[in-house]
Amino acid sequence: MSTHQNLAHHDDHHEHHEHHDDGHGEITFRGYMTGFILSVILTVIPFWLVMDNVIESSGTTALVILLIGAVQMVVHMVYFLHMSPSAEGGWNMLALVFTIIIVVIALAGSLWVMYHLNTNMMPDMIHDMQKIL
Repeated sequence: MSTHQNLAHHDDHHEHHEHHDDGHGEITFRGYMTGFILSVILTVIPFWLVMDNVIESSGTTALVILLIGAVQMVVHMVYFLHMSPSAEGGWNMLALVFTIIIVVIALAGSLWVMYHLNTNMMPDMIHDMQKIL
């Protein structure tokens, strides 16, 4: 085969791949509305929990709000960003998992450092403050 025939064959092969399903699924108005309604519901629930003091413990309320926030992030990724394990050969999902791992490590490390700073430094500061007052 000549170079021109190789390029023509490569172009035909490349065009063939441009028409396959990319894994994003069909983008419809109904899908966007479903995502919007779920997002509104998942936004209103935390406001209701806090404003009506539904759960007595503030720690439990904060945990429930964090969980609802995580669910809302998944709703946004699925309905608005159209992320799925099959999208773009799974590379989007792999990048997301890697990002989550890095964020968890950074947050856990930050909380660990702040906890130990608080534990090791605050007792002396409270004792010193009582002497001043």
